[in-house]
Amino acid sequence: MSIPDHARGYEGFGGEVGRTFTGSRPWWPPTPRPEPGAPNVVLIVVDDLGYADTGPYGSEVDTPNLDPLAAAGVQLANYHTTPLCSPSRAALLTGLNPHRAGFAVPANSDPGFPAHAFELPDHAPTLAELLRAAGYATFAVGKWHLTRDALSHDAADRSSWPLQRGFDRYFGSLEGLTNLHHPHRLVWDNSPYDVGDQPPDYFLTDDLTDRATGMIDTLRANDPDKPFFLYFAHHAVHGPIAAREPDLAKYRGRYATGWDVLREQRFHRQLAAGLFPEGTALPPRNSEPGRSVPPWDELSTEQQELFARYMEVYAAAVDSVDQSLGKLLEALARHGELDNTIIAFTSDNGATAEGGEEGTRSYFSQFAHVPGLPAEWERDVPRDLELIGGPQTTVHYPSGWAQASNTPFRLYKFDTFAGGVRTPFLLHWPAGLGATGLRHQYVYVTDVAPTLLELAGVPRLERRHGVAAAELDGVSAVDVLRSPNRPSRHTRQYTETGGNRGYYAEGWKIVTRHRPGTEFADAEWELYHLDTDPTETRDVATEHPGKLAELAAEWERQAWRNGVFPLNDGSPAARLRRPDEERFQRPVTLFPGTPTLERYRSARLVQFRDFTATAHLRHTAGDRGVLFAHGDQGGGYLVHVDGDAAWLVYNAYGRIHRSGPVPVGTGEVAVRLVAEALPEFRWRLALEVGAERTELDPVPQLLGMAPFTGISTGADRGGPVDWELHRREGRFPYTGQLAAVRYEPGRQADYDPQQVAQLWAEAQRCYE
Repeated sequence: MSIPDHARGYEGFGGEVGRTFTGSRPWWPPTPRPEPGAPNVVLIVVDDLGYADTGPYGSEVDTPNLDPLAAAGVQLANYHTTPLCSPSRAALLTGLNPHRAGFAVPANSDPGFPAHAFELPDHAPTLAELLRAAGYATFAVGKWHLTRDALSHDAADRSSWPLQRGFDRYFGSLEGLTNLHHPHRLVWDNSPYDVGDQPPDYFLTDDLTDRATGMIDTLRANDPDKPFFLYFAHHAVHGPIAAREPDLAKYRGRYATGWDVLREQRFHRQLAAGLFPEGTALPPRNSEPGRSVPPWDELSTEQQELFARYMEVYAAAVDSVDQSLGKLLEALARHGELDNTIIAFTSDNGATAEGGEEGTRSYFSQFAHVPGLPAEWERDVPRDLELIGGPQTTVHYPSGWAQASNTPFRLYKFDTFAGGVRTPFLLHWPAGLGATGLRHQYVYVTDVAPTLLELAGVPRLERRHGVAAAELDGVSAVDVLRSPNRPSRHTRQYTETGGNRGYYAEGWKIVTRHRPGTEFADAEWELYHLDTDPTETRDVATEHPGKLAELAAEWERQAWRNGVFPLNDGSPAARLRRPDEERFQRPVTLFPGTPTLERYRSARLVQFRDFTATAHLRHTAGDRGVLFAHGDQGGGYLVHVDGDAAWLVYNAYGRIHRSGPVPVGTGEVAVRLVAEALPEFRWRLALEVGAERTELDPVPQLLGMAPFTGISTGADRGGPVDWELHRREGRFPYTGQLAAVRYEPGRQADYDPQQVAQLWAEAQRCYE
């Protein structure tokens, strides 16, 4: 018997289908919509901001927008995170412990173990995915760093990029750092974005802020009711630190008294604000090997003047973050939504000592951490004082200022001591929180996602793309936010970063400062009773051996549960890369119009090896401009034509080397850069046109994160390799016909860390 026409339907369709519209009943699948009055959610993460760097936490830096936000909201005094950026961001957005989320360390390696996957796992829905499923618009601006470097190029699988992890719109950098004056590579949604010829006063913090407010304005122009989630991940104040000139001028002379005085002043303000109980001790100056801080009064006058300038830049950068917040608050107020927006403000880890005892004006040289680097390696190329913090330099402050930033705690980013893991956290929501003031309960970074979801009234999905969602490690801290007397629900937490270990349990903490290459033994544990010693000044391991043994055993259990192992023992295995990266070392031809090649992709063509780069062009008399450029003001090289001659410019981390001219004839011409890898991490560079050739004296190779801007053809599209050339010509586009630029990687040097790792792996297999 046939079904009557008016009752017929289709699978999954909730209406009835007849032969015509007249005999049918329509149905529309439900559209996810939050409850009326659902709050917006804004999560602001600053990069490498220390505990004491803002007004609410004791700073002298002007933060007039953050201060009232803290006064009208809840301020956590005992918030903990991981000691490094990518692990913290993975935990923040998923509620999973970082190793379970695939991020033992930042996403700049790939040794082949689960905790080093550097892609968020399929079973871990992000905060953005959960809010979007509930009907929120989702926006992200700024630093991502949740995609491993080898997947950041334009042919990569984008499944770990922001849009594939729950965001409707994205603008920022996929990498862990960039230049605030000349960003090395920006992504708009899913594609590289060329910011074009920037105005002289371009500053990335301003650009990110404008993009964020523009996203909000666009949403409201199209939907007056839809709530939004904005993840604002500042690139500031990660190195290389930079600031705008008006902000720099504001802080001139403020830090002449030095870091010791500054630390004392900040600590007194913290005590007065009630962040710590009376009797809390300010630890002595950091003295650990490689992390020590000299007394300010023992520095020379020249050192004091230089070091004070570094801190002026840092303070100005923090100030600009507060100004960004002010513009965001104005946008929310303009739409009448400030009171009903949950605003959370925090940092991913403590302030960093990566600038060393003396700081640097050559950030990427200081950042070159390669086994066997010569002792005479120049880590700080001198530059004029007035250039520090501006667009011509890549600088970082000395570790003494990082210690002041982390007041009153010991050590820094990367350490599992409090200086690495205790950071500010503020939450403001006048319309819904109903509470203000300080909270001293323990809260961990994995608690942020479940807390924001509960405040927004959004449930966590049971599945993501058909895969059962992983069990959360974090717990909601809403009860703590609403009441200063409620106990923390997060009572135990392991930590591990690069072999540094820690474990917190109900007011007790064990911690190590592991020396690379030494055994991971229980003997290296220290024990602190944080309830009475929050600044970790008195190791009580010998007084409570039972407690130490209990916590050490618990750390071991939690490490296995969370996929922490294997620990990095300093072997070459940590530098191994997956075999399919071999394709990055094949020759590549770049045609005109090809976007700037991504940094890591570009580096594989040149680092630790011989290489040639050949520009094929049809040259007519008078043609001029850049043929190809690789790098920026922090280190790089370019070849340009001017006066019917080719020229090579090499920027060795701020020290400029220029070749003599090589005549360029007319017609079909090949201009070739030839690089030969020499011992002690040096290159011999030559520029050839036919039989004509000129050489530079051997120069330091560009290592680590340098060249930080990738390869561009036909112009210098990144930060300028040669500032004087940039001042005269800007990007200096080539006016002739450039057919292509071909890169041909050659012999690897025997000191290439990846080659050393491969040889080590082959030797290990002989014993299997």
